[in-house]
Amino acid sequence: MGKALIAMSGGVDSSVAALLMKEKGYDCIGITMKLYDSETGQACRSKTCCTLEDVEDARQVASTLSIPYYVLNFKDDFQKKVILPFVETYENGGTPNPCIRCNRFMKHEKLYKKAEELGCDLIVTGHYARIRYDEEKKRYLLLRAKDEKKDQSYVLYFLNQEQLKHSMFPLGEFETKEEVRTIAEKNGFYNADKPDSQDICFVTSGDYGDFLEKFRGEPYPGGYFVDEEGHKLGKHKGIVRYTIGQRKGLGLALKQPMYVAGKDLEKNRVILTTGDALYSEALLADDFNWISMNPPKEEYFVTAKTRYNAKAVPAFVSVEDNGAVLVRFAEPERAVAMGQAVVLYDGEMVVGGGTIIKAIKKLEH
Repeated sequence: MGKALIAMSGGVDSSVAALLMKEKGYDCIGITMKLYDSETGQACRSKTCCTLEDVEDARQVASTLSIPYYVLNFKDDFQKKVILPFVETYENGGTPNPCIRCNRFMKHEKLYKKAEELGCDLIVTGHYARIRYDEEKKRYLLLRAKDEKKDQSYVLYFLNQEQLKHSMFPLGEFETKEEVRTIAEKNGFYNADKPDSQDICFVTSGDYGDFLEKFRGEPYPGGYFVDEEGHKLGKHKGIVRYTIGQRKGLGLALKQPMYVAGKDLEKNRVILTTGDALYSEALLADDFNWISMNPPKEEYFVTAKTRYNAKAVPAFVSVEDNGAVLVRFAEPERAVAMGQAVVLYDGEMVVGGGTIIKAIKKLEH
């Protein structure tokens, strides 16, 4: 069948992916990426991936499957490509998605190169998504997983044609996660009941603001919360600690619920709103990757997701003269945040995606 490099996190998903590839007749090699040092304080917690326990879990599964297993040190690359951009995006007023950068620059760049070195034909991960080759389009397509609750196509929008050609996501065809756990149990994987990772792996305390201050070695200066007219509402504890759309955890006694609508970096202010200012008619994105089609020459109908857990909403996409991608929502969309990804769909097919660089409250009609 060929040779497959399996990215093994120690979780049930990648473990079952390894099993399925072996059952298909592939010559499999298991790889776990070491991304940071626990002794530096960048240790993982129970709801994250990449702990020392995860390495042992992956090693045990590889042993059960009788496949070679290696741990590769990508700490320097992870620091440069994931952690530093995470910090800088918050400092520049954005809301980063480090999981996308990890998938892009670690799994599908570093591991892709390692797969080539080892003579592997495929990179295999435990993601819930599907890949198809379309004869008519002469393109590889990225599709949603059959289990919509587990679908992870949003974090894979960056995959190019060459990467799609040499990637496989065996779990994308399953209707439910329970089926995957059942396979793990039947094959004696003791991580069959292991909880899914949910948190940012390198934020040890669960408070990313604390992580940012520890990373920089100093606290961020406090400032003021203000309303849309600039009236002071109270003091904040550092502008990086607040995200667009946030209501809880502001530490304010307000007469009515208010949400973070924006940040004034120059004046170190967090702008709050009671509602309308939270909505955007459109957004601009860059670093855009088109999968199912070339950049459209005229406005094209899609559905768009602006956050991983957001619902895909009707929108129209077009390309500006400067190459930036304009996504115009059919109805104003809530809490569009710079730094997040916007991913476009045509039914179950990923059209493409990019990084949000601007939320546009009102379009000029």
